[in-house]
Amino acid sequence: MNLLICARCGARTDIPVVDPDGPVVCCIDCGHRQPFLRRPLHCVTGPSGTGKSTIARLLTPWLADRYVVLEQDVLWLGGLRDPADDHRLFRSTWLRMISMIHQSGRPAVLCGTVVPPEFEPLPERALFSEIRYLSLTCDPEVLAERLRVRPAWRGWDEPRIAEMLDYAAWIDEAAAEMAPPMALLDTTRTPVEATAAAVYTWITGEDRPPGQSV
Repeated sequence: MNLLICARCGARTDIPVVDPDGPVVCCIDCGHRQPFLRRPLHCVTGPSGTGKSTIARLLTPWLADRYVVLEQDVLWLGGLRDPADDHRLFRSTWLRMISMIHQSGRPAVLCGTVVPPEFEPLPERALFSEIRYLSLTCDPEVLAERLRVRPAWRGWDEPRIAEMLDYAAWIDEAAAEMAPPMALLDTTRTPVEATAAAVYTWITGEDRPPGQSV
């Protein structure tokens, strides 16, 4: 269901009008009130090299019966790379697609680099009950080495690595002051399976993933 198109008159909008008490999407053309599922979105974020893609692969079988796990980079293509307004087109496209996925009844987990100032001001944010952010972090020396050993097609030269280290330092400093605040999870020395289990707990509130021992 495309929540930006009125089910009665077919009018389209880029700025959804949401009554959260319904919750319903309100058409400003004909007044139609369309009930919809307003779910939370869980964002597993952080600088490149902190383990987001690996964590996504481990989370998918653990969460598949209740959540849809998505990797943000699959849409980092063509015109969606437009850098205007902090890559607004890319961010808005993700929120619109996830709002449609949520109508199936399952909330989504989005794994990819994003911070609250890139999602929270967007008009599509009204389609979600909340967005939660967990940022993976890593010591700068370890992070730099992880990026250096990546395949050449990824293009991680030293200037780009330096930029990412600056971004990682900013995340560490600013996470608690963002609105909403971002939780941090250090991946420097923790085995990847243990990190994935901690992310699972953050998402579900459960002690451990299915089939995992204490």
